[in-house]
Amino acid sequence: MLVILIGILIGIIIGYIFPYTYNPQYSLYISVSILACLDSIFGGTRAIMEDKFDTVVFLSGFFLNALLAAFLAFLGEKLGVPLYYAAIVTFGGRLFDNFAKIRRIIVQNLRNNNSKNME
Repeated sequence: MLVILIGILIGIIIGYIFPYTYNPQYSLYISVSILACLDSIFGGTRAIMEDKFDTVVFLSGFFLNALLAAFLAFLGEKLGVPLYYAAIVTFGGRLFDNFAKIRRIIVQNLRNNNSKNME
């Protein structure tokens, strides 16, 4: 868990030191890609908490889901059909599901620790 926090801190520092702006034309692609990456991060965090984490699965999901989401947005734009909604619904739903499961794990761990302390 410490590695995750260190990674987040390093990312924030790098983002602050090297601010990057992009063409607003790409904001749809970037937003759905970020959503897909967040889904992978929450899924990886949940896997760590359940002792099921696999680095290859995490990294492949992180990058390939982001590329798939951006590709859906691109393809939908070319076809005139908002295919990016598929990425929003899928990754958004999974993100909330993983967050709920992480919350339950934390609450259960807190309850277990409190019951052990009361004995």
